[in-house]
Amino acid sequence: MKEQIRLLIELQKTDSSIIRQKMTIDTIPQKALSAEQPMRDAQASYDRQKQKYDAAEKKKKEKERLLEDINDRIRKLKARSAEIKTNKEYQAHQKEIESAEKERIAIEDEILVLMESVDAAFTGFKAEEEKIKAEKEKFETFKKRLDEDVRMAEKEITGQMNKRSAAVKEIDKELYNLYFKILTTKGDPAVVEARDEICQGCHMNIPPQLFVELKKCEKIIQCPQCNRILYWTAENAAVQ
Repeated sequence: MKEQIRLLIELQKTDSSIIRQKMTIDTIPQKALSAEQPMRDAQASYDRQKQKYDAAEKKKKEKERLLEDINDRIRKLKARSAEIKTNKEYQAHQKEIESAEKERIAIEDEILVLMESVDAAFTGFKAEEEKIKAEKEKFETFKKRLDEDVRMAEKEITGQMNKRSAAVKEIDKELYNLYFKILTTKGDPAVVEARDEICQGCHMNIPPQLFVELKKCEKIIQCPQCNRILYWTAENAAVQ
């Protein structure tokens, strides 16, 4: 029975390693998602800055087209000056030209302001563009590390699964079935040490007489509280 218990303990270590590696793999997507967040934030900030730039550039071009129209109107008005016959018509014509020129000056001022807005927005979205590039590089580096973690975990699982298959062949079938049932219902670990008459799985006291039986290593003993398979090591008792 001592040998069966020893094999169970080794199997438990193997299964614990497999479970840890699978947990590592399971956490990778969330780690990748979290690591990607700064890149998504940078992209969102870039999009906002680019929209500001596009809007300012569009408005500036609209004002520039309007300025062209006004300049064209002023040229046509001035060209008609020679056709004016009376002083009254001339004065009205001059006022129209002056009004158009004032409108032109106002639009030119607006264009200057818009040019500053365009330049600022351009600088802003270019800066965000650099941030995206930096965050992408950081993410790709981190992603490669995660991929390597997955590769190493999968390699470890393969090795441990081979080791597990060999161990299972040496364990009594009924004992293995009991172990596996506990593992699937209680979770890892299914085999735990009993130390100082305390189950290290549920941390509850083990009846003294049961603990005496456990130390004999003559049969499989389960914790009366959590049902896990118990084992006792003389080495730990000696240390204590």
